Amino acid sequence: MTINDPAINNPEVIAELETLYPQYERALVTNDVETLIALFWHSPQVSRFGVTENLHGIAEIESFRKSRPATNLARTITRQDIVSFGRDFASITLEFERTTPNGPIRGRQSQTWVRFPEGWRIVAAHVSLLP
Repeated sequence: MTINDPAINNPEVIAELETLYPQYERALVTNDVETLIALFWHSPQVSRFGVTENLHGIAEIESFRKSRPATNLARTITRQDIVSFGRDFASITLEFERTTPNGPIRGRQSQTWVRFPEGWRIVAAHVSLLP
């Protein structure tokens, strides 16, 4: 596969993820834990690195989601990019802003998505804040 390969950024694959990602975002800002967990790969090998936590395996991700406070979750996506490689592998990166009592904060998020027989799932995720 080369950078000009037609398998990169296949319009059908990009469209699938452009439709799917808003489900994740809605679940995130409404604290819909069941949907958030469903969108991750149910494996001990899945990982999510957050602002204050390193989570390894679906059990740790699920425990974190269930115990996380459901306050100040709203955010505005300021940039989102989707890149696909073939029909079954993609990354979604975004930048976001959140309003807090101490002022606005900016952050970034990256997710690696893989298509499994049961559908697209996040296999690795990272969230960090900018100074």
